[in-house]
Parts: sequence; C-alpha cells; structure tokens
Amino acid sequence: MKTDAEIRSHGIQLLTNALGVVEAERFIALLNRERFDYTKWRQTQWPDDTVASLAHRARGLREQTEIKAD
Repeated sequence: MKTDAEIRSHGIQLLTNALGVVEAERFIALLNRERFDYTKWRQTQWPDDTVASLAHRARGLREQTEIKAD
C-alpha cells in the first residue's frame, strides 16, 4: 500500500504529464478554490450511461477529431 505522500507525488506527476506544468497547477488551484466532491460528481455525471456507451461516445469523438485533422 502506498503512503499518502507517494500517492500525492504520483498524482502530481500524472497531472503534469497529461496537462503540462501550468495547466496542472491551474487544475489544482481550481480544486482548492471551490468545494468539489469528485465522488459525488462522478456518481451524478453520467447516471444513465454504461461503460460501453461512454466508450462508444469516446470512439465517435475520436473519429470526428481524426476526420477534422485530415
């Protein structure tokens, strides 16, 4: 089991790799500025969707992006 410090460090590393340093810092600032319960948000974000329907939607968005890039 990882320590809290290890989890924080890994999370920051993942955010930085995915968003870049500046946007990772902005993301953290946004979370600190407002009361945000990720678990509650996730439970209410797509209540009627399944993993399969979300994956199907994601594939469609990817295909649209690829078509625009051509």
